[in-house]
Amino acid sequence: MTTRIRLASLPVLLALLAACSSPDDERSTRPFDAIAPDETIRFTGTEPFWGGQASDGRLTYTTPEDPDGATIDVTRFDGNSGLSLSGELNGARFDLVVTSGTCSDGMSDRAYPYTVTLEVGGEARFGCAWTDSQPFTGSANP
Repeated sequence: MTTRIRLASLPVLLALLAACSSPDDERSTRPFDAIAPDETIRFTGTEPFWGGQASDGRLTYTTPEDPDGATIDVTRFDGNSGLSLSGELNGARFDLVVTSGTCSDGMSDRAYPYTVTLEVGGEARFGCAWTDSQPFTGSANP
């Protein structure tokens, strides 16, 4: 079963991210810096299956129907508790939000260092992310 949630917009997601910080958190006023701007972020999600990677202002989004993926330009925003990558895919708004937190894809024994929320064309999807310097743990070929 596919879970679909309509989200108002990226500002709502970013406001929620900011609300997750405690007032005593020394990083609460500093931009997220756990993923360097020159790192490649890889991401994956299920139900429906999707994934891709982003680096240097470009993001490739893949699905089983399009395994080579569609590549779009994205703008990066470093918020208080994570980062977002925003652009347009086939005329629809595309917003990917990455936050720190152990994540499981529910399909393997992997543990990922980041969670992702994707809103594409008004539909929300959830998944996990990693970078080369912060890889997932578990089998490379589950």
